[in-house]
Amino acid sequence: MDRIDAMKVFVAALDEGSLAGASRRLSRSPAAVSRAIAFLEAHVGVQLLHRTTRSIKLSEAGERYAAACRRVLTDLEEADILAAGERSAPRGTLTITAPLISGEEVVRPILDAFLDAYPTVSVRLYLLDRPVNLIDEGIDVALRIAHLPDSTLVAVRLGEVRRIVAAAPGYLARSPRIDEPADLAKHQIIAMTHFGLDSWSFPPAPGSTVPRTVQFTPRFVVNSVRAAVASAAAGGGVTRLFSYHVADEVRDGALKIVLRSDEHAPLPVHLIAPEGRMSVPKVRAFVDFAVPRLRAQFSRLAADSGA
Repeated sequence: MDRIDAMKVFVAALDEGSLAGASRRLSRSPAAVSRAIAFLEAHVGVQLLHRTTRSIKLSEAGERYAAACRRVLTDLEEADILAAGERSAPRGTLTITAPLISGEEVVRPILDAFLDAYPTVSVRLYLLDRPVNLIDEGIDVALRIAHLPDSTLVAVRLGEVRRIVAAAPGYLARSPRIDEPADLAKHQIIAMTHFGLDSWSFPPAPGSTVPRTVQFTPRFVVNSVRAAVASAAAGGGVTRLFSYHVADEVRDGALKIVLRSDEHAPLPVHLIAPEGRMSVPKVRAFVDFAVPRLRAQFSRLAADSGA
């Protein structure tokens, strides 16, 4: 059996979450998929997958081997593209990751138009609110909201977002004033897991170099941005989120941003890709297509949230 082909089957099974999914994706029989995985396990001499009737899970050795397989397959694809040169049109599967809300509301609509423009390209969009290793997880392009460390990643800046504190006007009208971060201790807090469950940090006060931290006991803890926004808009308390999370509510008057002068510096938004992937036609085509549209979207969201 061809080892490269078996690697493709292995990676397809991981992407689909099951051997049956790989079978459907590759149009192969379940027995052929199982044989390919067994071939790899016999070749390396260790179990790569823990199998159940409905799902698969990587073993510790399988995690390392999966990352290596993705690198090998990516390198092979790039070699084919370099050999084909400019004759190679955008084609194949483009794998993208983005945070959940920005992926749903900003990236996904652009993908609809991109797929119409490039019928020979298909897309896998993974919406993940966690750090992603682009190389190990086989990602072509990622939307990232953070300061980027020095790396071999290619980054295109799209805009910036603010970390804001907001509440419904009705809640603010019946509650103590919020003039400085310390005033939050008097309020009902809707805590999002990503932004701190029992404390929020703020920049130093004017004339100080010491960052400020506000401790609190939240009334409501939630791991969903939409739930936090809805609860705050309903008058449930004060919440902290990214500015684009509440752009529509701020524009429509359902939420009001407080403590504007006490916000941290905005976080940059980038579209990033592993070094070398930008030469792949499907990646280059998406970046060229998406960047102006994403910049326009983040500019609109900044304006709607009162930047």
